[in-house]
Amino acid sequence: MKIDVHSYAESFIQEDEILLAARARGVEVGATDVSQGAGSFLSFLAHLISAQSVVEVGTGSGVGSLWLLRGMIESGTLTSIDNEAEHARIARIAFSEAQISPQRYRLITNPVVDVMGKLTDRAYDLVVLRHDAEDLSFSIDEAYRMLRTGGVLVIDNFFGQGKVSDPAQRDPRTIALRECGKAIRSASAIWKTSLIGVGDGLLLATKR
Repeated sequence: MKIDVHSYAESFIQEDEILLAARARGVEVGATDVSQGAGSFLSFLAHLISAQSVVEVGTGSGVGSLWLLRGMIESGTLTSIDNEAEHARIARIAFSEAQISPQRYRLITNPVVDVMGKLTDRAYDLVVLRHDAEDLSFSIDEAYRMLRTGGVLVIDNFFGQGKVSDPAQRDPRTIALRECGKAIRSASAIWKTSLIGVGDGLLLATKR
């Protein structure tokens, strides 16, 4: 019997009751959350770079936020942006259950285009994008401005449910993901890029 190595990797780091409860609330409201494997990788990445200031676009139920906060340094602050007030509400429940100090996060409920342009230049260690692809090009440009040199941009769900790698798929969301991926890959003077098959794909780009 062939072993499904992707499923094995996804479940290698287990989620605790707090994360599982947050994920269940997300299912109830139709939130898009980071996969288990992608969440554990983001936590690892935040720890690896000793992330202090992180921006997450797409709060969902707070599952991804919790993974990030668990990897960041203890004094680190997470800014999470989502245009759904219900997502912020259930994320606060998750943070409370995890005993995360309110000083460690800020939840902003506004469209991303209204928020990212107001964030400080070169002030962030990590930017994670997990939202509709229509704003993706704008968000990538803003992320580059916001990141310090050596900071990391992550685009979650980059495979677009397997569509991005299929040239026959031409819906607007898939095209946006595909074109932004090509643009980052070709901008080798300003980004050092990699793509890994965790979750629905994570595109990684370090600011040179």
